[in-house]
Amino acid sequence: MLRQTLRALKSRHSSFIRFSNVHPLHDEYQYLHLVNDVAAHGEMVSGRNGNAKTIVGSSMHFDLANGTLPLLTTKRVAWKTCLRELLWFIRGQTDNNVLKDQNVGIWDGNASREFLDSRGLVGNREGDLGPVYGHQWRYFNAEYTTCEADYTGKGVDQLGAVVKALEDPSQRSSRRLVVSAWNPCQIDSMALPPCHVLMQFNVLGNKLHCSLYQRSADVALGVPFNIASYSMLTHLVAHHVGLEAGEFIHHLGNCHIYDDHLEPLAEQAEREPYPFPTLRFRGRRDALELYEVDDFIVDGYESHPSIKMDMRQ
Repeated sequence: MLRQTLRALKSRHSSFIRFSNVHPLHDEYQYLHLVNDVAAHGEMVSGRNGNAKTIVGSSMHFDLANGTLPLLTTKRVAWKTCLRELLWFIRGQTDNNVLKDQNVGIWDGNASREFLDSRGLVGNREGDLGPVYGHQWRYFNAEYTTCEADYTGKGVDQLGAVVKALEDPSQRSSRRLVVSAWNPCQIDSMALPPCHVLMQFNVLGNKLHCSLYQRSADVALGVPFNIASYSMLTHLVAHHVGLEAGEFIHHLGNCHIYDDHLEPLAEQAEREPYPFPTLRFRGRRDALELYEVDDFIVDGYESHPSIKMDMRQ
């Protein structure tokens, strides 16, 4: 019965089922399958920021062994921009000006005066995003005042607690190594409620695995960044605590492609992936928040050209 079920699945999705010991496939085909699935079977839904083809529920597994970094190759991914945002999260920062000073503009639309006012955040200065990801990762539910305030010792340092547990071999098997960005108590104080809401780390043998649940998945622009970001985070945490990176597992809730992204993605879906690059580190810092962009060395990143698509706020 199991063999028949696997045969039926392979027949329906022959390009996308992962039989690594029988017929190895490039992990990027999972993303291309998601694009095809949403485009072919999604329902057009009119939402807050436009019309989007939508399906509910999808998962992908990305192998991180031997330093593998799943930067999509069927289009160019601005991995340094992604990394700068990740380090901003890790440091608990919520000031968009910190990113702008590094030529990172991905939060600009949500940090504008007009957008903040539309969220009722009239007391926030322009650029103050409220208690978004970094605040919840490092100071969960600490009373938020401004992005310049010092929250040291306030709230719950979820990411710090996970790293501390992973540094202790007796705690590495815990099933409670969870970091949540979703805080109902402070959602209305955020410029944008978190899309990637919960991560869980698990250790099997000497390998660190990270599972992410993402409630809202912008397949064209958000998901490639999320894959890269959490894969880099998994590699970083593994490196810092003396483990090997295992897998990044990406669970998606609402998967959508905006109507003006369908044509560019159709072009991308026709491209053949190149081998993924690898990631290594220059050394080990004393704390996770002390790592810098230059500590990350990406080798062998080859990709097809970038594809221009406008981001929805």
